[in-house]
Amino acid sequence: MKRLVFLIMAIMLHGIFLMASSSTAATDAQEMENGKHGDLPRFLVPSAASQENFPCSRCHNFRTADRTKRKLTAYHRNIELKHAEDQRWCYDCHEGDQLRLQNGKLVAFTESYVLCGQCHGTIYRDWKAGIHGKRSGEWDGDKLYRVCANCHDPHKPRFRAIEPKQPPMKPSDIKDR
Repeated sequence: MKRLVFLIMAIMLHGIFLMASSSTAATDAQEMENGKHGDLPRFLVPSAASQENFPCSRCHNFRTADRTKRKLTAYHRNIELKHAEDQRWCYDCHEGDQLRLQNGKLVAFTESYVLCGQCHGTIYRDWKAGIHGKRSGEWDGDKLYRVCANCHDPHKPRFRAIEPKQPPMKPSDIKDR
């Protein structure tokens, strides 16, 4: 009898552990949207409407999608992929007017941070904690979070090298004017 009770308790604890440790992109997106403590952050999402190629369905509804990885010669020639270009292709992330996660789930462009977080997990974790990226607002009031694409071009996210500034002068090197 004691063994049976112990077995049932072990199964229940294991189930609780699995439920607590499982995390999906949808859960993360919902958690970020609602906030952990009831605060409702607003996301500053770059406006895709200002881009000449958005919405994608404006053209892609009338053309059959060519999912073959290739050099683009007819359309989107201005997009240069410098982001895991040996492993990635347009349709790994894009699907019509939405973004495609690795599991096939579609998310809106306003939830692009979930897509980025699939490969950049430690940065995503830091972003959710407020360590990476920029946030503004009040600790107990309105909050504004910038998403990845506010600072990084999704097709080539690495920043260009910046020329370093001269170090400040030492006080001993300052001459009276």
